[in-house]
Amino acid sequence: MQSREVSWTLGETTVCGTVVRPEGVGPFPGVAFVAGSGPTDRDWDSPLLPGRNGSAKLLAEALAQARIASVRYDKRASGPHVRETIPLLIGKLSMQSHLDELAGAVRVLAGEDYVREDRIFGLGNSEGTLHVLNYALSDDRPPFAGLVLTGPPGRNVGDVSRAQLAAQAAAVPGGTELLGLYDTSIARFLAGEPVAPDPALPEGVVNLLRSLENPANLPFARELWTADAAAPLARVTVPALVIIGEKDLQVDWQADGEVLQEAAKGRENVSFLFPENANHVLKYEPRPRAELNQAEVMARYNADDAELDPETVTAIVTWLARN
Repeated sequence: MQSREVSWTLGETTVCGTVVRPEGVGPFPGVAFVAGSGPTDRDWDSPLLPGRNGSAKLLAEALAQARIASVRYDKRASGPHVRETIPLLIGKLSMQSHLDELAGAVRVLAGEDYVREDRIFGLGNSEGTLHVLNYALSDDRPPFAGLVLTGPPGRNVGDVSRAQLAAQAAAVPGGTELLGLYDTSIARFLAGEPVAPDPALPEGVVNLLRSLENPANLPFARELWTADAAAPLARVTVPALVIIGEKDLQVDWQADGEVLQEAAKGRENVSFLFPENANHVLKYEPRPRAELNQAEVMARYNADDAELDPETVTAIVTWLARN
């Protein structure tokens, strides 16, 4: 296995990534990874969480062992160059700008002489699944041979976020009233007005609301808030594997899984897997779901001793080999 740093120009900016080549001659199938929301980098590490044991790096290495090449990249609002890049992106971040980043990554991977251009797959996590789906529905080339969607939001992102907040609010006194204050701010945000969060809201919620209207996040934040994976999944025609772990506390394997299954109804080339012990970033979580706390689980996403869920890894490798 060989890893190599790559980069490509996009407008005034540069996108940086890593290509992994399996041992042997090839040609190999390839996978383009797309990270989840926020400042999550190419390895699926985030400066907001402790640890550097990112799931994408581990999964890319596992794919290389199975003779599958890959590329993963830092979104321009993440990674080590974010400070110099962000000023160039103010007012320009959008669903289209994320699609442009992914298209560049696919072209880089397709340009490797050991990669089969007709067998490049998109693998997204969480928000990244939306960009993978958008690429599959675009005219960008080469087209994806198939999609692996991990932790995709079946409901729109705003509803998923509210469900997470509602679960936390239910555990504190006055939670219902606080949730109402949050809803009021979100309504203002969607109407294009200042969110003006009520000072009674917890600091973390206030920070979330203010981040939505940060000029560096617009217009993308408003587009993302009403986006879901179900609508585009119903329109794609290539094979897809949808994975939501039962220990995923950010996307719900039942609430979101049911919506996605309905969207793919009648499609024999769409498969679903709900691994019993996988969390949102595909790490192994053996504890009962009832004992899990979202903040605690997220804090261990990239812990040094956190390992990928073996059932999930086997399923992805097997599916890619079959398609």
